[in-house]
Amino acid sequence: MFPDDVKYTAEHEWVRASGAGPEAVLRVGITSYAQEALGDIVFVTLPSVGTEVTAGQSLGEVESTKSVSDVYAPLAGTVTATNDQLDGAPELVNSDPYGEGWMFEIRPAAGVEAALADSGLLDASAYAEIAQSGTS
Repeated sequence: MFPDDVKYTAEHEWVRASGAGPEAVLRVGITSYAQEALGDIVFVTLPSVGTEVTAGQSLGEVESTKSVSDVYAPLAGTVTATNDQLDGAPELVNSDPYGEGWMFEIRPAAGVEAALADSGLLDASAYAEIAQSGTS
């Protein structure tokens, strides 16, 4: 149910390394569990490119027919890209949360590998336990 090639936060974000070497970044979105709990996504607010973020910082919001939820930075770094497709098609978060529904990219100051190694992010099985218990 949860892809093994990404890491997860207890707040229901996912993180996947994208690119290689010094150009590598971390792509971030919300999990399938989160989008299902929210229902139909109707609007997404994303951070500006160039924004410096700290781990746990609120970076945007996802608005659904049920509620509005914050999206948090899973790691510290600089926002290098946002998914502009979501402006006109926020439903991509529902239909493809781990693909076309990604939200933003962060370049960690320490580099992707070091950031992931020291992040405390969860693997798929640990995240599945959180999702199954319905907690965050």
